[in-house]
Amino acid sequence: MKTKIITAICLVLGISASAQNVNNIQMPELLNKNSRQTINVPNILGYQTLKCDFHMHTVFSDGIVWPTVRVDEAYNEGLDAIAITDHIERNPSKKDVAGDDNSSYEIALPRAEQKNILLIHAGEITRSMAPGHFNALFLKNTQALDTPDWRDAFAEAKKQGAYFIWNHPGWKAQQPDTCLWWDEHTELFENGMLNAIEVFNEKEWYPIALDWCMDKNIAPHAASDIHGINSEMYNLKDYHRPMTLVLAEERTEESIREALFANRTIAYFGNNLAGKEEFLKAFFEAAVEISCFKEKGKEKSYSIKNTSDVPFFLSSEDKSFTIPANGETILMIKNDAENMYAIKNLFIKGTENLQVSLKLQD
Repeated sequence: MKTKIITAICLVLGISASAQNVNNIQMPELLNKNSRQTINVPNILGYQTLKCDFHMHTVFSDGIVWPTVRVDEAYNEGLDAIAITDHIERNPSKKDVAGDDNSSYEIALPRAEQKNILLIHAGEITRSMAPGHFNALFLKNTQALDTPDWRDAFAEAKKQGAYFIWNHPGWKAQQPDTCLWWDEHTELFENGMLNAIEVFNEKEWYPIALDWCMDKNIAPHAASDIHGINSEMYNLKDYHRPMTLVLAEERTEESIREALFANRTIAYFGNNLAGKEEFLKAFFEAAVEISCFKEKGKEKSYSIKNTSDVPFFLSSEDKSFTIPANGETILMIKNDAENMYAIKNLFIKGTENLQVSLKLQD
């Protein structure tokens, strides 16, 4: 009698005892799909434009994440190459996390190979000013740089074939009053141990550092210097993380190395680009398509399309307008206008913008 009552109740409630799973019900809709984003920047001058961040930290120095997280972030955000640059001399986590100065690279490498992210073996030489903090890329043994004298650390890195980046030169913890080039930097530069300078670090832009780069033919870089979780640090909805665009022949570590030593870089931060005039001009011309669609009297109307993620803010003596990222705008120009514009977010010097003629053709 009891069995019949239970069966009747199940039928009334529409429950099928044989179909109901009470052990494990999957709900994948709750999970983040972690789809890889696309960074729309043009390939220029016959090179591939690789998106790179060469400055970041993990629990193996003063960061808060495991090395594989840095690879996952880079993959999700559309990067091609990264360098994990944990501090060599300063590691507050050493008492809690075993390993040595090579561990972050060794742990991250299998994940990078799985995700098709180029991972460059690197470390950060962390000294007081001068010379300050430097990243050394393309190392073979980071541990060997842990020496009392900073000159010995640089010499060891150079022996390993390192590429040297002066980090955050205007960081107020080391240069509180003004951003200075010291005698020690001249020494390093003349001995081939100052190849690049971060003109942008985390959220700081150092225009004077771009002047140094252009005057001395040094590569400008931009980097996140991320210690926490990247998506919590940056507004990734409206911007990308700061990065260095590397103009490489191929998407390989060897090509990145060749391009860096040849100074083929553009610093990309916020909606800004900073670098050599020839590179920025080529970037703009590759991203923008201009066509005339109407002529009336002394004026012509042009459609200007932008296929990149970088908006362009153009200004002349009598006109200012924006070519939106991945968008289009209409511009009316008088036939006798010179059509010369400064692109206010493309910097060829600290306070000098790229000048372009739109070269409007029918």
